Amino acid sequence: MSAEDLAAERIGAVRDDVGARFRLAGEFYRSPGRRRFARGELSFLRWELQRGVLEPPGAGSPWWRAVNERLLRDKVEADVLRPGEQASSRAVELWVAFTRRPSPETWYRAHNASIVAGYLAHQDLARREVPLERLMINVSLLRALYAHALVAAPGLAMGRIGAVTRFLGDPRFGTVGLFLNLCRVFPQRYPVRDMSLPELIAAERVLPRLLDHGVICPRLTDLYAFAAATLDQPGVTEFVVNEVPCYADPPQDSYAWHIEHPDLALRLVRGVTKPVR
Repeated sequence: MSAEDLAAERIGAVRDDVGARFRLAGEFYRSPGRRRFARGELSFLRWELQRGVLEPPGAGSPWWRAVNERLLRDKVEADVLRPGEQASSRAVELWVAFTRRPSPETWYRAHNASIVAGYLAHQDLARREVPLERLMINVSLLRALYAHALVAAPGLAMGRIGAVTRFLGDPRFGTVGLFLNLCRVFPQRYPVRDMSLPELIAAERVLPRLLDHGVICPRLTDLYAFAAATLDQPGVTEFVVNEVPCYADPPQDSYAWHIEHPDLALRLVRGVTKPVR
């Protein structure tokens, strides 16, 4: 049996068992040299489990389930790939590169390549989600891409202070939760029924607001171009138009992404972290 077929078999066995999904995700990191890299991914996976998006069909989200499944399948295939056997995708190749030389940079390339591949493959499922869920999907992607840039392109991510802040995105440290953890920003149950987009914006806390609007949004076009180049996924650049994320949606509701009259705190953050070109 090929590594691709074996991975498909293992994924099929856990598809409708959320606890088994979590255990399978964690098994990949039990090998020496990988353990500390589990923190960011498993923390985000716990959030998905708590929201209920990975529950079986009829209860969970088809989109979140499909993208999570792509990530799991790529890791499993990379883990069982035999010497000389060809990987089924570029993302699997990057996971193999991570297993041979674990580092923050190789982990992000592999992880985000799988995530972006899932995004590209399942836009039809994302379009079936309500607008607020699609906003969450966009934020999830841009945060993951930004965390990668923190460690691999610190000048893009944090400007002149990037050299001393790149550790913030290291997947081995708890600080990565500042970027990958969405539990303090969005509704915690799926599906979202009792909150509108304006209500979400009004309820946004100070730190997420400074991060998204002060640091990330002003550099979105460059950030997605960085991801396209480093992940070998040129299609990801189509997910942002005029600095507005638009995955699975036309670039509307731009007020959710641009603050017309930024306050002093936002202006200071933007000035301090202005990208180095």
